Amino acid sequence: MTLPALRDRACPACGAKTGKDEVACPGDAGTMTVAQLRPYWHGLEKTKHFFPYRRCADCALLYNPVFFDDAQLADLYAAMPPNMDMLPFSAVADTQRGYFAAAARSGPLSGDYLEIGPDIGHLVTEAVAHGGFGRFWLFEPNRAVHDQLKQATGGKPASILTDMTDLSPVPDGSVGLAVLVHVLDHLLDPLTMLRTIGTKLKPGGTLLIVTHDEGSLLRRALGRRWPPFCLQHPLLYNPGTIRRLVARAGFPAIRVVPSTNYFPIDFLVRQGAQAAGFTLPGRLPLPRRAIALRLGNMLTIAQAAA
Repeated sequence: MTLPALRDRACPACGAKTGKDEVACPGDAGTMTVAQLRPYWHGLEKTKHFFPYRRCADCALLYNPVFFDDAQLADLYAAMPPNMDMLPFSAVADTQRGYFAAAARSGPLSGDYLEIGPDIGHLVTEAVAHGGFGRFWLFEPNRAVHDQLKQATGGKPASILTDMTDLSPVPDGSVGLAVLVHVLDHLLDPLTMLRTIGTKLKPGGTLLIVTHDEGSLLRRALGRRWPPFCLQHPLLYNPGTIRRLVARAGFPAIRVVPSTNYFPIDFLVRQGAQAAGFTLPGRLPLPRRAIALRLGNMLTIAQAAA
């Protein structure tokens, strides 16, 4: 019987081991095997399973003291579909176009482009069309989307690599814009990742991070039914905890703002119903028009030292 391997782990942001459990799932995922948890790994299920979240007593980060190790995670992620496959292409593209616009307002779009977890390349498409980047460094473990990701580069010089934790191929001081969209809340060791990215950025380079906001009104309204409480998130941030983490990684200038996302109305209604514990009939007529909402996500934009 193979259980999740990490037990009583320290806070991944500051290393403290003291804290108080804050959010728990009715089912004890920590006593279930990896095989038993696999059906709940992807998608929004009526029955939820996730590991308890602890609030660090020192830095206030919300994290799982019990979680999968790197080998177990590699196995679970191996067969995942694209990250946003539940949403129409146009809604995802509109959302990520807004992310890129925020980065463009924060610094020059030159040097190399680095993205961890680019999926099929929505932001890469924007960077090709509106930036002056020399080379694209794209770290995407899902080989199934590599052909689409290559097309997104538009023939620009690009390296598509599968190991998200090994950035050694990227020359130090070469990157003008580094991007992590819904990646930092999936990492076991986010501090090391941010410090490594800091060495790759050129002076004054921009770091753009998109994460869920566990301090949002939506999270408070839904409680433990909030969708980001799931097996894929070993830690979750609020504006204060992510600001402290990024500062600890060595970034002197940090800005955290709510992000705008585009969602079709029918998707919102169905996901809201699932979060409340029931499923709507499949043939229920609902409008599909996408609307812009600030719904529990945030942008963190940081600048490397000049």
